[in-house]
Amino acid sequence: MKLALLVVALVALLAAGCGGGSKSSSSSGGSSTQSPKDWANGLCSAITTWSDSVKSAGQSLQKGNLSKDALQQTTDDIKSATKTFADDLKNLGKPDTDAGQKAKDAIDQLSSEVDQDVETMQSAVKNAQGSGASGAVTAASTIASTLSKMGTQVGSAASKLQSADAKGELEKGFQDAPACKSLTG
Repeated sequence: MKLALLVVALVALLAAGCGGGSKSSSSSGGSSTQSPKDWANGLCSAITTWSDSVKSAGQSLQKGNLSKDALQQTTDDIKSATKTFADDLKNLGKPDTDAGQKAKDAIDQLSSEVDQDVETMQSAVKNAQGSGASGAVTAASTIASTLSKMGTQVGSAASKLQSADAKGELEKGFQDAPACKSLTG
């Protein structure tokens, strides 16, 4: 199932941690109803942009740079990427399917969860300030585990989308959406 492949690909991207390049994609959307293809394209585009930004932001941590400034910069970059991601998700509207409202609700919940995750990371970095190397290691660990949690949350949202899609309308949208092909290809 294409939607399941999307989940696996995204979780792998986030779980791979913080390496890789970046792509620039834009999300189309709004608060109106969209075709399943356009909605899926907007979602996949937002996911790709966000995961690329998060991976890019974490590169200094992957290289072992746990200075206070590096932790703060990483957290700021992740916060910025996640705010854009949450806004993109909120602006998706709902797909024009029988399960459109359930899909919108699942994505709205994901948006709220990732916003809360960023707060967790920011608190960890703030608490690490002035506590030396051990505080920096703890903050870096919190950032890594929170990123993993974000991957799980995305997977959970995708599972909700899949279970709400009894008629396969979203599935077809994901299959036809150009931005989703890069996530599953």
